[in-house]
Amino acid sequence: MSPCTQKNETYLNRSADSFFRKKAKEFAAVKKSGRTRLHDAVPITLGEEFGAYAENLRRAARRLEDCEPALLEIQLGGTAVGTGINAHPDYAPRAVKKLARLTGLDPREAKNKIASQQSLGDFLAVSSALRGLCVELNKICNDLRLLNSGPHTGFYEIELPAMQPDSSIMPGKVNPAMAEMVNMVCFHVIGRVRGARDVRRSRAARSQRHDAVRRLRAFRGFRRADRSARNLPRKMRARNQGAPEICANFAERSVGQAALLNGERGFMGAAEIAMGAIEENKSVPETLGEKKLNK
Repeated sequence: MSPCTQKNETYLNRSADSFFRKKAKEFAAVKKSGRTRLHDAVPITLGEEFGAYAENLRRAARRLEDCEPALLEIQLGGTAVGTGINAHPDYAPRAVKKLARLTGLDPREAKNKIASQQSLGDFLAVSSALRGLCVELNKICNDLRLLNSGPHTGFYEIELPAMQPDSSIMPGKVNPAMAEMVNMVCFHVIGRVRGARDVRRSRAARSQRHDAVRRLRAFRGFRRADRSARNLPRKMRARNQGAPEICANFAERSVGQAALLNGERGFMGAAEIAMGAIEENKSVPETLGEKKLNK
């Protein structure tokens, strides 16, 4: 069975992609403040942020899918060095057909079995793509946790569902358990494809030590990543609500709005408005209005 697909179903389950695309449409009109380095930035909508999550998951899925054709090439019949010496001419075609029946996939003979014997680069590419997928999921879940922070002392721009009581000393405290679950899975999978194992695989690929590479366990991470990505939208779908009022308030008070004045007042003029808003604890429109009145 190909690590990337199972009967045309990508291991990065499509429900996560669909979930974020659906939320992007639902939150399309929810204006909010953008943030860079956790400070006010130019305006954005919650829908645009969720749409970006969906796009990044699609890109991660495509990177995995791009690895599939090479993994489906079978080098059986190449014997010792790929030249096919001492192999029956019918062996490879029959083996490929049998594998196709057993897996439901579409394996094929390697075009250049000598090249296949020489290189394990395709497996390294899969390892890299899997790590990239987990980094994307990890980043998205960290964003969700941050946007959900609060409810009274954080952003609380979205409300993640209460899955379970998470504190024995603080009544009513519920943590973003699903997002943190996906984070833990990503940490686990990344740990399996990085560090000493990653060095071992790259060195084994360079020296063609097949026995060492056979112990590669990274492919188990596909199932773990798939299950976590699948459970995230299942558990969050019902109550993942945006908080338009909170988002609107942040958008109104964001100093990042000053960037919209660059064309009219120039960078330094817009910066003066921004600094005035910060010093006087007012919004950019309020500060701008006062300056116009004082002229």
